[in-house]
Amino acid sequence: MKGKYMAYVGSYSYNGQAKGITVYDVDVEKGRFIPRCEVEVDNSSYVIAANDGKTLYSIADEGVVSFRIHENGAITRLNSANIKGMRGCHLSTDAEDKYIFVSGYHDGKSTVLRLNQDGSVGEIVTGVFHKGLGSVAERNFRPHVSCSRRTPDGKFIMVADLGIDQIKIYRFNEKDEEMILVDALHCDLESAPKCFRFSSDGRFFYLVSELKNVIDVFTYETGERQPKIEKIQTISTVGPKHSQLTSACSMRLSNDEGYLYCGNAGDNSVSVYVRDKDTGLLEAICCLPISGGYPKDICIFPDDKHIASINHDTGSITFFTIDYVKGLLVMNGKEIRVNEPNSCVIVKVGK
Repeated sequence: MKGKYMAYVGSYSYNGQAKGITVYDVDVEKGRFIPRCEVEVDNSSYVIAANDGKTLYSIADEGVVSFRIHENGAITRLNSANIKGMRGCHLSTDAEDKYIFVSGYHDGKSTVLRLNQDGSVGEIVTGVFHKGLGSVAERNFRPHVSCSRRTPDGKFIMVADLGIDQIKIYRFNEKDEEMILVDALHCDLESAPKCFRFSSDGRFFYLVSELKNVIDVFTYETGERQPKIEKIQTISTVGPKHSQLTSACSMRLSNDEGYLYCGNAGDNSVSVYVRDKDTGLLEAICCLPISGGYPKDICIFPDDKHIASINHDTGSITFFTIDYVKGLLVMNGKEIRVNEPNSCVIVKVGK
């Protein structure tokens, strides 16, 4: 817990109201961000940090941009890499920071790029375009890749496609560096599987569906040809009284993985669940408003006692202290204004 933390928030910059990435000092004890500066990136729609905390990656119009994270929290650009496709919507790296995985909502493409020793982005290794038709015109009638991750065992890449209601599973290794389709998880029709996250032990993963407004819990076991996956729970992302226009849009695990959080657009709420680390199952604690519009991302503070809601439509970040016992989100001070924020990551810096 001790140490200095920074927050980096990616925003759209096309209208000149934001430069792209806003840098904040983090007050962990009070659960607040303190604005420091802005860094130019064209339309930063998603940001992540490398697992070693030394590099920040952002989606941009030009592809993927990498930044060195300095010990004082400042960032300087390393390089950018073209993904040879339409702009991405989601990024992830593997456990060893060897590759970065880019998801393409607009063109239905999942792209794998190499990461260099210094953290900069290297060349494209491989990529696949999804094909097929969904069922709802305009929303999910064609492929929309929304999340790509390497599995914790390192053997596969799983790719969520909310347009065709599937998670495709590709075999991948460092020797061949090809994505070979070995299986597909067929989700409910018109559920729109948006994002999934693994527990750090690799035994479970959690999938949030944008149109169905549920989180599905799966067990995961590795295999030679394909993994063994079993659904063990489905739980709603919203309470009994919610907006009919609700769309589940973000999901995070707490740092100790004892809790899970889900943001709901339309309903403009955040749901909090307690997670059983042995069984992987979730139990809802609360679903409460976030005093903003479209919580496109949720940022969990290092102490797991506070969250920041990244509110895209209202151009704000709102801060809450969580009372897990009483099931409450208590707002802890004024909102911070930031133009059309999309994504946030907190990084430990310095010694």
